[in-house]
Amino acid sequence: MDVIDPELGFNIVDLGLIYGVTVEDGKVHIVMTMTTPGCPATNYLQEGTRERALAVPGVKEVDVQVVWSPPWTPDLMSDRAKRFFGLIEG
Repeated sequence: MDVIDPELGFNIVDLGLIYGVTVEDGKVHIVMTMTTPGCPATNYLQEGTRERALAVPGVKEVDVQVVWSPPWTPDLMSDRAKRFFGLIEG
């Protein structure tokens, strides 16, 4: 939750950009997406995610895969993010 989307000002986990994480023998594979295919922050977010995962004790290698299917929608956001952006009340 330490990686913040610079355009939206919110963390990528609550935004729903992380689709999956697998860990095996110190190797981490992260599957993520962006809010749009032409997102100018793609490299920034991909590298930030990789660096943050490498900072976890015991992690030796990190692969971050950006995918476009399924496409991101606001429905993937956490309730916390939806409240922040005014999509739900509370």
